[in-house]
Order: sequence, then C-alpha cells, then structure tokens
Amino acid sequence: MSTTVTHPQLLALDVDGTIVDYDNRLTDVVRQTLGAAVEAGHHLVVATGRSVGGALETANRLGLTEGYVVASNGAVVVRLDPDSPKGWEVHQVETFDPAPALDRMADVMPTALYMVEDENLDRYASAEFPTGEIADMEGFTIVPFDELKQHRATRIVLREPNGTSEEFRDAVERVGLHGVAYSVGWSNWLDIAPEGVSKAHGLEIVSELLGVARENTIGAGDGSNDLEMMEWVEYGIVMGQAGDELKSHASVVTGTVEEDGLATALVEKLGLESPLLQS
Repeated sequence: MSTTVTHPQLLALDVDGTIVDYDNRLTDVVRQTLGAAVEAGHHLVVATGRSVGGALETANRLGLTEGYVVASNGAVVVRLDPDSPKGWEVHQVETFDPAPALDRMADVMPTALYMVEDENLDRYASAEFPTGEIADMEGFTIVPFDELKQHRATRIVLREPNGTSEEFRDAVERVGLHGVAYSVGWSNWLDIAPEGVSKAHGLEIVSELLGVARENTIGAGDGSNDLEMMEWVEYGIVMGQAGDELKSHASVVTGTVEEDGLATALVEKLGLESPLLQS
C-alpha cells in the first residue's frame, strides 16, 4: 500500500527506457497517466541525457507547455514558456573544455564516433551516428575531429560501433577520465558532462525555481546516468530492465518500459486514476 501524497510532487522522469521505449514509442497508458499527474497538480520535469531538441520533443508529446526541462544530463536547464517565440527559453547552461577528454578517448578508442554540444546548444559530430540512435540527428554539423576541441562543451557523446560491450567497458576504464562525470548508456555509448553536473544538479536548480522541497520529489529512470538522480530524490522508481546498481538505490523497482512500469508505479504512489490501466 502506498503512502498518501499530500503535497505537489516534482516528478523527474528519464526519457529513453522510462517514458518511451528504446524505439521512442510512447504508449497511451503512460501518456494518460502522466497527464493525470499534471492534472492533479504535480510538476512533471523531463530529465534526460538527450539534447534540448530531443528533450523538448518528449515534452511536446506529453502536452507540456509550462515548467522546466533538464537536458544533456543536467548541463542545460530550459524553462517552458508558451509566450516566448520558441515556446521555451534557456535558464542555465554548464560547459567545460572538451579537448583533454577527446584526446584521451581518441587515443584509446580511435574508431569511435564523437559529438560535442556547445554553449549555444549547437552540435558538432565527427561523423554520422547510426540511424535512429539520436532523435534529432538532423541538427548536427559534421566537422573534422580536431574542430570538436575548439568548442566549449555542455557534453561529449562517444559511440563505439565496434567490439563487444565488455571490450567497451574495459576501454572506458583505460580512458581514466578526470574532471568530468561520465556514464555508459545502452550499447557502446559514453556520455560525458561537466564536473559536478548530473541530472540531480539540474533538478536541484528546478526544485528551487518551483519552490518544491526535496522531500516532495520523485524520480524515475533506468540507466547509469540516473544514479545521482536516484540518490537525490526522496522516492526513486527504477525500471525493471535497469541494472543491479541502479536498482540498489530504488524506493521501488517497477515493471519494464515494455510493461508500462512507469505508469504502474506512479498510479500506486500518487493515487492516480488511470482510465487505461483500469480498462
């Protein structure tokens, strides 16, 4: 039995593997449940490793027009504003010098693909990424590798198309990065943010802007880049397909994304009425 929720909650929700599946599919069950949460007065905050474009695509699909979005693993905080020309404004951007990390990664993984997002949210890649892996690939500019090092970065994305997951994890350990935070996502994928920046960092900013106490925060995720968020929120929902390390930080482990685990956990925690779940 869930504890009765008496205050509006900040709902910090990862995107891939949590709100949508790995093919970017959003089910009616999840969409209607999140709509019911917003209707009940809760603050739904998309918190994702995606760049702003991909994060906003999800916010738009959920019908969000006000509030905040945490993108690029916490390096970018965006305020949704229906009265602004674009419908949103950047609130805060964190950056770092990507050159040392890029050089070190290229030494260890010379066949990898690289992307840098700069302080203007423009993105530069060393080559095309595999089709479908990044929701808004059309926003990339392909440049020589050395040009990537000339931009202040909100994050670096590395994708190694060769080798096994075990070989990739060994390579990541050999990189031995210092001064940046990094997380391995699905497949051979590495996401690097400025030092001290994570989804939790972005959510702390948002909670202050919304005036929501940390004790009234709920997070949901499935990946290693959700670890700090799970440590920060009061109540952590971990998806069923997540790894054991993330599950060890969960308040509850729910069903997988294919089983609409996010909807199940939120209905239980918040006491929501979800017509599709009841049908």
